[in-house]
Amino acid sequence: MRIGVAKEIKTDEYRVALTPAGARELVQKGHEVLVEAGAGEGSAMPDADYVRAGAQMVSVDDVWGRAELLLKVKEPIEPEYKRLRDDLVLFTYLHIAADLPLTQALVDSGIKAVAYETVETADRRLPLLAPMSEIAGRLAPQAGAYFLEKPLGGRGVLLGGVPGVAPGRVLILGGGVVGYNAAVIAIGLGAHVTILDKSIDRMRYLDEILSGRVSTLMSSTLQIESSIREADVVIGAVLVPGARAPKLVTRAMLKEMKQGTVIVDVAIDQGGCFETSHPTTHTDPVYEVDGVTHYCVANMPGGVPVSSTKALTNATLPYVEAIADYGLAGAVGRDPALALGVNVLDGKITYEPVAEAHGLDYTPLEDVLSLAV
Repeated sequence: MRIGVAKEIKTDEYRVALTPAGARELVQKGHEVLVEAGAGEGSAMPDADYVRAGAQMVSVDDVWGRAELLLKVKEPIEPEYKRLRDDLVLFTYLHIAADLPLTQALVDSGIKAVAYETVETADRRLPLLAPMSEIAGRLAPQAGAYFLEKPLGGRGVLLGGVPGVAPGRVLILGGGVVGYNAAVIAIGLGAHVTILDKSIDRMRYLDEILSGRVSTLMSSTLQIESSIREADVVIGAVLVPGARAPKLVTRAMLKEMKQGTVIVDVAIDQGGCFETSHPTTHTDPVYEVDGVTHYCVANMPGGVPVSSTKALTNATLPYVEAIADYGLAGAVGRDPALALGVNVLDGKITYEPVAEAHGLDYTPLEDVLSLAV
């Protein structure tokens, strides 16, 4: 199969969808790999490394026009919509439940769009979202600690405290992969950490694995209202796979928070879990609402692209190989987890939470594509 790797053009996105090592593996299996010139430079992976791995360096028109399977990191943005076509398989993070224009562009083009973030195993793991969730979770307390500094608009609180001075308080909404990793770093900074979640079993697990170094509380509207009053940093770490994030903190609740508190909304690429959230960039990462600093960078792992690109390829390469070896129909027929990644196919929405988010028609994948092995 001819596999293309496009250069990311979204603002402040430095990741690339395939490392030279990944390209080498695909070439050794007999596939043709086309990499857009300069695609890996932001991740310290120059064109020469891809050439040595057996890939061909091509133009943007060639990578989009010749590829049968196109790999990206982030969703296509408006200038790329015209490049979508019905004989192309697109494999990338899509997050289309929060993006109606992109959803419509994918439907109208007839493309086969497979989303990393909705590939889901039988035990409810999200193997392609997990590495970026781990990185975003670990970055979140760092961002919160930084923007707590007074010259940057924060309260002027040191999260770790010092002898004789209490540490800052970090509140994490959601105890999944993002929440756990955020807690690990916040604990390491010396903060007082509280996690809110709705699963008692998950809270038991977190209490055990973190050796009781966090407080766990059952999440409810009343508990959120109470907890945010004491927090110095609030990290939004909730996830409903493939669907819009629930709005857990309203505009009215901000008035209950301390001036200079920092919100880090890791769920922003799914619409955000704070009512006042809107996407920001690494270049202009924060804004203020009612005295509360909002950090809502939609591609947080893009700030550490060397680590992120390697982690992403480690996770995605087996799925890329499956699609390349067997074609999309054959690959999803062999792997129900990958089948759940197919969001749009032949002009139809085949992932139900996306259809529900936009009030559009849903078509089961098996009605569009033969899943027989």
